[in-house]
Amino acid sequence: MANIDTLQNSIGYRFHATEALEQALTHRSHGARNNERLEFLGDSVLSFVIARALYERFPKATEGQLSRLRARLVRRDTLAGLAREFDLGDFLIMGVGELRSGGFERDSILSDTVEAIIGAMYFDGGPEVTEEKILTWFESRLGELSLKQSQKDAKSRLQEFLQGTGAPLPSYEILETSGKSHEQTFVVACRSELLPEEAVGAGSSRRVAEQVAAQRALTLLESGGA
Repeated sequence: MANIDTLQNSIGYRFHATEALEQALTHRSHGARNNERLEFLGDSVLSFVIARALYERFPKATEGQLSRLRARLVRRDTLAGLAREFDLGDFLIMGVGELRSGGFERDSILSDTVEAIIGAMYFDGGPEVTEEKILTWFESRLGELSLKQSQKDAKSRLQEFLQGTGAPLPSYEILETSGKSHEQTFVVACRSELLPEEAVGAGSSRRVAEQVAAQRALTLLESGGA
């Protein structure tokens, strides 16, 4: 594992007890003393801090808008991106099998570890310090948000469109996956009986690719191209 002081410098917080940080970095594949419980706590703390920040930043937003904005910030993709900014993969403690399979690059493990670090900070420094650090980490991402981004995503809007016409729900299928595990590209097809052909989308994850495909399907349907 790389020097833990380097990670503390990256996250902007120095632990009073580095054992807490080491536990937060320990994947369950390494043994019974791992980061799963800290991840559980950190997930809740992160959700609350982001919810409060959004509540104060967007005083005219509805509950649904706030929920969708929060989902954008606390989702796996966002947390994994934050983890890569910290070079978190260099510090993970995991079993040999998980290490060999590229677990240190996997979005799910990276995002879970970010939540575990938040849980560890909560115990080590208290709620106020933890909130301050979370808001620092997310400052640029919060600044990029707008209420336009709180609209329902393309998959939800496509589903509502088809339901309004009485058509069956769309189906999605992965056509192709390429690239290394930490920088994969997914190609997904969206199909509906109202479309003359499948709508295809590509993205850095299956979720992103499905959204792109759904948006293309919506564009076709709403323009009468189908």
